[in-house]
Amino acid sequence: MKEFRGERTIDGIRVTVDGELLDQQLHVKQFTDLGFEWTYEGDSPRQLALAILINHLDDGEKALALCEPFMKSVIAQLDNEWQLTSEDIDKALSNIG
Repeated sequence: MKEFRGERTIDGIRVTVDGELLDQQLHVKQFTDLGFEWTYEGDSPRQLALAILINHLDDGEKALALCEPFMKSVIAQLDNEWQLTSEDIDKALSNIG
């Protein structure tokens, strides 16, 4: 089971999956050049949603189709520091579609 974590530090935002930095997946779709964000709806949270879903699903097309509702229902609701497991993501996706 994968574990995604996000935190805000004095050095900026850090998002990891199993302890490694999460790839922004810009080669699939670039919503922003400002990096990841969360706690609101917008381009940077949308990029985070896409990156998490691509990593989780291993399917860029499916991730693109789900990133908007996932961003609104999950990413925009996260606290400053957060963690999501594969199980959390599967549960959220089952509620989306």
